[in-house]
Amino acid sequence: MSESRPTVDSHVVLERVLERIDDGIEAEVRYTTGVESLTRFANSFIHQNVSEEVTTISLRVAVDGRVASGNGTVVTDEAIDRLVDETVAAAKLQPVDDEWPGVAKPAKLPVTEHWDDDTADASPQVRAAKVKEFVDAGPSMRAAGYCSTSSTEVFFVNTLGHFAAGRATSAILDGIHQTDSSAGSGHMMSQRLGDIDATSVGALAAQRAADSVETFDLKPGEYEVVLSQECVASIVVFLGVYGFNAKLHNEGMSFVNLGTQQFDESLSIIDDALDDRGLMVPFDSEGVARRRVELVTGGVTKGLAQDRRTAKKAGLESTGHAVPGAEGFGPIATQVFVAGGGLSVDEMIGGVERGLYVATFNYCRVLDPKSLAVTGLTRNGTFMIENGKITGAVNGLRFTQSFVDALGPGRIKGLGNDARWADSEFDPGMVHAPSMHLKSWNFTGGTDG
Repeated sequence: MSESRPTVDSHVVLERVLERIDDGIEAEVRYTTGVESLTRFANSFIHQNVSEEVTTISLRVAVDGRVASGNGTVVTDEAIDRLVDETVAAAKLQPVDDEWPGVAKPAKLPVTEHWDDDTADASPQVRAAKVKEFVDAGPSMRAAGYCSTSSTEVFFVNTLGHFAAGRATSAILDGIHQTDSSAGSGHMMSQRLGDIDATSVGALAAQRAADSVETFDLKPGEYEVVLSQECVASIVVFLGVYGFNAKLHNEGMSFVNLGTQQFDESLSIIDDALDDRGLMVPFDSEGVARRRVELVTGGVTKGLAQDRRTAKKAGLESTGHAVPGAEGFGPIATQVFVAGGGLSVDEMIGGVERGLYVATFNYCRVLDPKSLAVTGLTRNGTFMIENGKITGAVNGLRFTQSFVDALGPGRIKGLGNDARWADSEFDPGMVHAPSMHLKSWNFTGGTDG
């Protein structure tokens, strides 16, 4: 083993918490351990390497229907006693929660593991080798970014005797290459560090930077676009957080109209944490098995992400989408797969008479959560397409666009054959997306406006 792993016995921690819970109190405990390691580089040199053992213990209790949660990072007997006492005391001060669903009954969980020993044990030297490959792909430029690896083990137990355990690994290479006047980005993520092709990620970033040295202003307006995986991931993560969220749907705040053709017929989106490419453990923060949910099939909106609270209210079963600390916001789809197509990026660009290729969206902010009208900026690579070819680089643009309308019937002209885990406006590792060719996108100004 190259970097330290937690050694505290998880069962001892869980039993210690439950022993401190008085009869008549409902409680659920989630104990998370792991190692997060990060190698940063700037000006083409590594300047930081850190590795941190991460331990979190989370407790949620219900005392006569009054609910409170607490968290800690220390697992000594004294710290656990204090966590239990303070969380129970806080619950007694809360009003009765009429929507509290109770803790989950014992249930069989899927045996799924997204784990890679080599990634869990990756040394600083292994990450440094990936960084070198990225840097070497743009020899005349300055490179900056990071390579990270993480291993996470999660243990869950509640006062009804339900127990769950799982583990997962992930690795990310994210960086830019810079000239004196331009920058281009590249990103790749996988549960296995060995799957990351650092040379191709660096070559893409370097190509985007080289192609952006000379830029010009473009008048605002509607333009046909080819969007990278990062842009598509940002669109879809907004759909998930604000749309496929059962709580917001129940409150009339979501665009979702189940059973309706709301999107182009070529669009299919599922959330499936059990997919072999997944990055998470197979249960949620309430200990419920994550289920495969068809969110959109052939453009028809099909499903919602449910936790135990929203499922109880709707008379359904949870789909295993509870997120730590998100009781007030609702369940969120976090392992989303967008079905790809058969086109390369060059083929999609070849189908554009006059439009834009966009590498990254940035600073996306919701103007209207129900229609998902969002404003944001383009960054690190915005290119003019004319007669099927890239003909120049464009200065950053601001857009104002309904993400729902952008993917509406007849609006998707092509899907890429390059689906992968992409970074997004919220976090990497939430959306597995292809590049996408859209009929139009509403650009409303430059990045200064």
